[in-house]
Amino acid sequence: MFVIMGATGHVGSATARALLEAGEHVTIVTRHAGGGVELRKLGAEIAVADVEDVATLRAAFQRGRRALLLNPPGDVTKDSDAIERRGVANILAALVGSGLEKVVAESTAGAQPGDRIGDLSVLWELEQGLLAQPIPAAINRAAYYMSNWNMQLESAYETGTLTTMFPADLKVPMIAPADLGEFAAERLLSSHADVGIRMVEGPARYSSREVADAFASALDRQVSLKTTPAGHWKDSFLELGFSEEAADSYGRMTQVTVEIGFDAPGEALRGRITLQSYVDGLAKTLIDRHADE
Repeated sequence: MFVIMGATGHVGSATARALLEAGEHVTIVTRHAGGGVELRKLGAEIAVADVEDVATLRAAFQRGRRALLLNPPGDVTKDSDAIERRGVANILAALVGSGLEKVVAESTAGAQPGDRIGDLSVLWELEQGLLAQPIPAAINRAAYYMSNWNMQLESAYETGTLTTMFPADLKVPMIAPADLGEFAAERLLSSHADVGIRMVEGPARYSSREVADAFASALDRQVSLKTTPAGHWKDSFLELGFSEEAADSYGRMTQVTVEIGFDAPGEALRGRITLQSYVDGLAKTLIDRHADE
């Protein structure tokens, strides 16, 4: 039995689907008994647990032999770093006495120690905690999720504008959630010797300008790129409704990402889904919906 955290999100659901398609038994962790409807239809079982409750999370882990660990994002209207750090501590605590024989954790490209740099430091702390405990741990440092662009689909379709915090021509490693799910499933199924940190990215690196071009092609309209200049990142996050603490963390995370990049140890695992293929699929759902209206 495989226990999957975050199965109602992009990566967790992709991992669960990959395992179910391989004929494996899967339990998905959800905060609500009604969650994960589509995965339940495919045969997944449900474990109701909350990362804020170590006892329920440990009980969920005890239902399986191996688990995918995904730290949920913190509420950006509050101190998201503090919330996520508490999640990391609770996940590590729940592993004690869980009986798991191996775990796979989703981390982020560019993970590093630091203060107020969002996921870069929070997930680095998760990595360090996993490497210091006895259960064999495989860690996937994921590239920038292509799904982070999903929220801009409607705007690109309606206004022909795509916005980004990155410089227009900065090449960024990106990956589709389906590829992340495949790699997570592979490492969950692999031997105990398959441990440690691996970078996971798509078949190529892309700039924000290339993302705008991909949207333009998929939507069959001109899409221009609007960049937020350095020095205005925090203010932009504040305008989006982030708290002072979260805006500071996300702004600093953007700065570190732009200035330092995405280096990771070893050779990267590379997915098969291109940016254009991903955006084409995303746009098709929108175009089909508008055609039915």
